[in-house]
Amino acid sequence: MSGVANALPAAVADLHINPSRIAIISSGKTFVPHIFANKRPGGTWVAWIEFHTEGPLCFVTGRETTQPNRTAVEYWAQGLEPIYFEGAFWRSVELSRCSAVD
Repeated sequence: MSGVANALPAAVADLHINPSRIAIISSGKTFVPHIFANKRPGGTWVAWIEFHTEGPLCFVTGRETTQPNRTAVEYWAQGLEPIYFEGAFWRSVELSRCSAVD
């Protein structure tokens, strides 16, 4: 499997949240989620999740939420449960498979 960026690169994100004590283990590798968000020209914010492990492998979700402002994104991110991250991880893996075929 190879990671494919499905959203804006993290280097240009307006917001980065690193949830504590959350990790996904798959194929013997530990993936740590990072939530990123950007403000759009109309003023709303979009957020996505990137799952990083040691090395270049990274899986990226599509847009996970659209919120009216930065505070709302932070509130949304704080409410995410481990099961949400698990589902997001598998969605990001599936997106990378589809991107690899395109």
